[in-house]
Amino acid sequence: MSEEKSRPPQDRPWESGWAPDTTRAPGTRRLWLAGALALATITACVTAITVMNSEAEEAESRAAEPSTLSSSAPGGLISFASPSEAGTPKPGADRRHPSPTPTTSAPSATPSPKPEKKAPKAPKPPKASPTASKRPKPPSSTGISIRSVNFSDRYWRVSDGYVRLDRIGNGSEQREDATFQRVAGLSDSSCYSFTTADGRYLRHRSFVLVANTNDGSSLFRQDATFCPRVWSRSGTLTLESVNYPGRFLRHRNFQLRLDPFENSQQFYADASFQIVSGLD
Repeated sequence: MSEEKSRPPQDRPWESGWAPDTTRAPGTRRLWLAGALALATITACVTAITVMNSEAEEAESRAAEPSTLSSSAPGGLISFASPSEAGTPKPGADRRHPSPTPTTSAPSATPSPKPEKKAPKAPKPPKASPTASKRPKPPSSTGISIRSVNFSDRYWRVSDGYVRLDRIGNGSEQREDATFQRVAGLSDSSCYSFTTADGRYLRHRSFVLVANTNDGSSLFRQDATFCPRVWSRSGTLTLESVNYPGRFLRHRNFQLRLDPFENSQQFYADASFQIVSGLD
C-alpha cells in the first residue's frame, strides 16, 4: 500500500506544505455563467422594447384609418362616411331666441307725426337758365342772307334744291332764293335752323347742303340744326353740325358741304360766313 499524503483542508494549505493549483483562473465557470446570464438579459430587454414599439405603431396606424368604408367605392378607394344631420349640432342652435319687445312699455317710442295745420307755401317761380341768354334771338321779319368771307360777292342761294355760293343779280327770284329765316334749331334750341321762303329747311344729306320739306323725323331735325362757332375774325362765324360734331359747313367749288375740320388757312376761309340783312 502506497503511502499517500492526506490533503489538508484548503482553508489551511500552509500547515502541510500543500499549495493550490495556480495554473487555472479561479471561478472561471462562474464567470462564464454570469456572462451568459447577462447576455440573455440584454437580449430579452431588446426584444421586449422592439415588440412594444411595433405594437404602438400598429395602434397608431389603426387609429388613423377611417371609421367607415364604403362597399361601393371602386378600385379600393376609401370613402369617409358623411355625418348625419341629426348627430351634427347646427351652429347657433344653443342660442336663445330674443323675446319680443313689447311696444306698449317703450317710453322712447317715436310718436307719429301730426298733420301740419299751416297751408303749404306756393312754389317759387323757377330761375332763368344761365344758357337762356345764349340762345339766338327771334329772327327779323325781313329775313337774312349769308355771305362768304373769302368771296364777298357771293351768297348762299338755293338752286335746283342745292345750296350754292352764287352772285346775286337784280332779279327778284334770285334775291328771294338767297334770303332765309333764321329760327331756333329743330334739334337744339340754342343752335340755328334756316328756312326758305316756301317753308323748306336747309339740311345736310350725304354731307351736301340741300333744301327739303320737314318730314318730322328725328334724323331730319338733327340734319337741319347747326350750332354757331365764332372764330377769330371779327363778325364771322362757322356752323357745326349737331349730329356730326367736328364737321362744319364750308364751300368747295362753290357748293356748300359738311366737311371735317382742318387746321389750315384755306379751311378757315371757306368755312367762315357773315350774316347780313336779307336781299329780297
